[in-house]
Amino acid sequence: METALTKTPQKRQVIFLAILLLLWEAGSDAIRYSMSEETESGSFVANLAKDLGLRVGELTTRGARIHYKGNRQLLQLDMETGNLLLYEKLDREVLCAATDPCILYFQLLLENPVQFFQADLQLTDINDHSPEFLDKEMLLKIPEIVQPGTIFPLKIAQDLDIGINTVQNYTISSNSHFHVVTRNRGDGRKYPELLLDKALDREEQSEFRLTLTALDGGAPPRSGTTAVRIEVVDINDNAPEFLQSLYEVQIPENSPLNSLVVAVSAQDLDEGAYGNVVYTLFQGDEVTQPFVIDEITGEIRLTKALDFEATRHYNVEIAGTDGGGLSGKCTVAIEVVDVNDNAPELTMSTLASSTPENSPETVVAVFSVSDPDSGDNGRMVCSIQNDLPFLLKPTFKNFYTLVTERPLDRESQAEYNITITVSDLGTPRLKTQHNITVTVSDVNDNAPAFSQTTYTLRVRENNSPALHIGTVSATDRDAGANAQVTYSLLPPRDPHLPLASLVSINADNGQLFALRSLDYEALQAFEVRVGAADRGSPALSSQALVRVLVLDDNDNAPFVLYPLQNGSAPCTELVPRAAEAGYLVTKVVAVDGDSGQNAWLSFQLLKATEPGLFGVWAHNGEVRTARLLSERDAVRHRLLVLVKDNGEPPLSASVTLHVLLVDGFSQPYLPLPDVAAAEARADPLTVYLVIALASVSSLFLCSALAFVAVRLCRRSGAASGGGCAVPEGHFPGHLVDVSGAGTLSQSYQYEVCLAGGTGTSEFKFLKPVIPKFSPHGAGEEIEESTTFRNSFGFN
Repeated sequence: METALTKTPQKRQVIFLAILLLLWEAGSDAIRYSMSEETESGSFVANLAKDLGLRVGELTTRGARIHYKGNRQLLQLDMETGNLLLYEKLDREVLCAATDPCILYFQLLLENPVQFFQADLQLTDINDHSPEFLDKEMLLKIPEIVQPGTIFPLKIAQDLDIGINTVQNYTISSNSHFHVVTRNRGDGRKYPELLLDKALDREEQSEFRLTLTALDGGAPPRSGTTAVRIEVVDINDNAPEFLQSLYEVQIPENSPLNSLVVAVSAQDLDEGAYGNVVYTLFQGDEVTQPFVIDEITGEIRLTKALDFEATRHYNVEIAGTDGGGLSGKCTVAIEVVDVNDNAPELTMSTLASSTPENSPETVVAVFSVSDPDSGDNGRMVCSIQNDLPFLLKPTFKNFYTLVTERPLDRESQAEYNITITVSDLGTPRLKTQHNITVTVSDVNDNAPAFSQTTYTLRVRENNSPALHIGTVSATDRDAGANAQVTYSLLPPRDPHLPLASLVSINADNGQLFALRSLDYEALQAFEVRVGAADRGSPALSSQALVRVLVLDDNDNAPFVLYPLQNGSAPCTELVPRAAEAGYLVTKVVAVDGDSGQNAWLSFQLLKATEPGLFGVWAHNGEVRTARLLSERDAVRHRLLVLVKDNGEPPLSASVTLHVLLVDGFSQPYLPLPDVAAAEARADPLTVYLVIALASVSSLFLCSALAFVAVRLCRRSGAASGGGCAVPEGHFPGHLVDVSGAGTLSQSYQYEVCLAGGTGTSEFKFLKPVIPKFSPHGAGEEIEESTTFRNSFGFN
């Protein structure tokens, strides 16, 4: 923000106008205290809390402090009692010089909330300085013809005290020719004049040595002395006379050294040596004079730098003395003109170390500005940059507060560099800049945010316990403890999911671990809700969904569903010798508990009794004949089929098939004796049940067979040709009609014979026959056939 005056509305600057300052001063009731100078430090001044109507404890809670211009600590405040005490011994002459009254202005600043009280302390003078003459000796040359009553000016004594304690009277040592008269100057100060009482006679006494004493009005009074030497000279009847008795000049305070202030001039009507005037600085106002006068020309020049803020006026007395000792006097009133040579000063009273975010208008700093110049040179403009969320507010006289314009957001900007610019209205303008850094303290206003709302993690089954399966990550825009994120597992939505035994999470870094080995076939996927909470107060949290996918591993070998391989009697497939090439013998059915390519099954014929006779389709497990069958082919065949998956490494299972070649389905097929015996041994209970059933049913069977044998005696030849020995008669060929049985697709009619002596009472399907039915008795035969089938349990 610019420091110059501007009419743009965006310029945030505050100007203290003179009228505002006057009104403020008039409306502010300051409390004034009085105390003598040189009082010991720690002395009691007043009970400030009581005088301001404040409670004692309120001083501490509101952060009370004493502010004095320049941050010089002159007073101290006892926060417990509210007493105002002297911090150090005060010297009125050092603090105020010749200014009367000597008033020290200070403010009581309450920080929370901000409030100001104006107060001042008046230092009363004590007589702690004696009058002092600048010269140890004064020389007066008085012509002997001077008439009694003539007055001769004397130099005054300096006394740093004021009022009654400064010089009040002058006396001179006892003599017969002179006495001293004490007179008052326009500014209230007293000066001595020497009055001639008796005519002088050089021949009688050519010199007088007197003592001039200056007395102040203190109690007791102090004094200072100087010697006055008077030389009686010959006659000189015209004293020098200045053209003006009073010279008034103005000089800028920044005038260079040796600058001409003014030139005084005096005339003497005498001739010769008595007419030559010599100019001297007769009397100054200060101990050290910043001027010098040329004895011949009367030009007064500057020897030391002037300071309007220190001294604004000088009264210089000039003496013009001729060669005969007569002198004249004039006064030069020098007014120091203020120039803008002092830049404004900024005194920081309170500066907050940090400002909390999200807070409404907050006081960041309290400071005061001052400029010792006068007029426009002392009027000030205070401003900061435009692009900052801060405002400057005038509070009390030259005090300002820096406050936040709106709630701050630490996450947007954590630190602000503010430049406070104070410029005056002089020409040229002078300015002072003060840089402060405002740190925005964090408030827990941001919940942790996950990098993803949903995470998908993949872990292969059969993993080792405590396996790191993935990491979730959440960040918090806050700082410190408010940004420290702690991770946890939230209760699952499915109450039956044993989450505590499946995964765990590292609370510090969000790493997820599988607690046990996973099984794809038991659990293919599950969901976990993960929470992230910060450590703020109150704590804020968020959550994300973690989807864990279990990847299949080839850990399941193929399982053959058909034919069964459970140790029971092997299943034998019947194949007619008349079957064509490609004839479907059977189909191997297998499954794999895995998925994907691990479950892709392929079939392969590993071993066969007669290679080349049968083949297995690789993709569907169908076993078919590879060529036409011949009479030379063996009747029984054993096939070993391998079922293999497509995993890595591949797993496999094998199944054994028994194939029986038959010429027709009339041929009986009985299981091998060793197989039947093994089955009987393997399951004796079944054997016993079968024997009991056969015993009970034997009577019924014999009766039925006898009845049927009598009725079908004409067809016994066909039954005898099948090679099946049936006691007490033969079975007709059209008794059993089964459609679509086994693995064959054709429809057949079968002849059934009871295998005697096997102990198993099983029925086997034989080759198909095509009977020739006569029209007569067909219905009767069908009825009998149905009766026979039902008697053996076929549906």
